[in-house]
Amino acid sequence: MNQPSAIPNEALRVLAADSTAMSTQLLVDALGRSGKFVMIECPSDTRALLPLIRKEKPAVAVISAQLEDPKTPISEVIRSIRAETPDTRVILLLDFSEPSAIIAAFRAGAQGVFCRTEPFHLLAKCIQCVARGEVWASRSELQAVLEALAQPALPSSLTLGTGLLSARETDVVRCVAEGLTNREIAQRLKLTEHTVKNYLSRIFDKLGVSSRVEVLLYAVRNANQQRSPAPPSRRRSQPVSISARPASQTRAKVQPIAP
Repeated sequence: MNQPSAIPNEALRVLAADSTAMSTQLLVDALGRSGKFVMIECPSDTRALLPLIRKEKPAVAVISAQLEDPKTPISEVIRSIRAETPDTRVILLLDFSEPSAIIAAFRAGAQGVFCRTEPFHLLAKCIQCVARGEVWASRSELQAVLEALAQPALPSSLTLGTGLLSARETDVVRCVAEGLTNREIAQRLKLTEHTVKNYLSRIFDKLGVSSRVEVLLYAVRNANQQRSPAPPSRRRSQPVSISARPASQTRAKVQPIAP
């Protein structure tokens, strides 16, 4: 795609991969008109996405959660981008603001989530903030995540290794923790969507939870307990610094936390 000659040298290199070729082209054209970005158009296919990112090394990659290749979960795509080109920051485009998808995106390494229900002009601000090393989410998305993380911990006796869940139910929990939809879980585990729904219903009953977010948090806590041998009383939590925009605006910024 030809770039306008007026674009300054310091313009950010941004790769865009939306859910279809047409929507990708529209996104590239719209963002390119601002003069703030050098846009790189990518096919809506995970097989083309990673090689192009390795070649172009964009500062920011804006990718849809619904790429045309359904065989690769988007969380795995984000992890691959972060592993192969760690200087490229990832923004995930979501059709709906769903807490479990937002948590899974950040766990995979995304630095921003942007829902299509938000005004388009905010996407440019999102890209610029993420390029500066900030984490981007709307106030409502951030609030949903904070509320989910603030829920009381599940009983410590409920761990994936005690036999409470069957091997197949454990597989389903791992898929939920990756942010996979019921259809994606069914494809990965070679099940029907109806069977996946039945498994989730049994998992909810066994864990005493009522939502996918609680299942996700359960899996996260379990993984953290397995990784850290230190007793809970000796662990110190790391502060999170949140700088909010003026009340007239609708966004919130979360300053990045060192890993």
